[in-house]
Amino acid sequence: MRTKSSKPGMSFSDEPRLTRVRSNASTLIADFEDGRSVHLPLVWYPRLFRATQAQRDHWEFIGPGIGVHWPKLDEDLSADGLLAGRPSVEFIKQQRRRSGKPALAA
Repeated sequence: MRTKSSKPGMSFSDEPRLTRVRSNASTLIADFEDGRSVHLPLVWYPRLFRATQAQRDHWEFIGPGIGVHWPKLDEDLSADGLLAGRPSVEFIKQQRRRSGKPALAA
């Protein structure tokens, strides 16, 4: 049975699925069902960056691995966004404030 996706025309089976998430003091590492892994700068995810290792280690999958949720940090990241190497909106806004550029509307 195909389950309806959050994206029109796709099923959950078509979307990238996470199998594992881990981190260290500088890197967020996401492993995917198809064998790919991405290593992303932890600073791109300010809530995770400011968290303790124990807080970062307490996560859960969203649905069948289409995302990851850190309950104590109120942080959610999509498998699509991680695979594409997209920093969080919070990080982008911080960078714009630092550079003096106006923030884009969300």
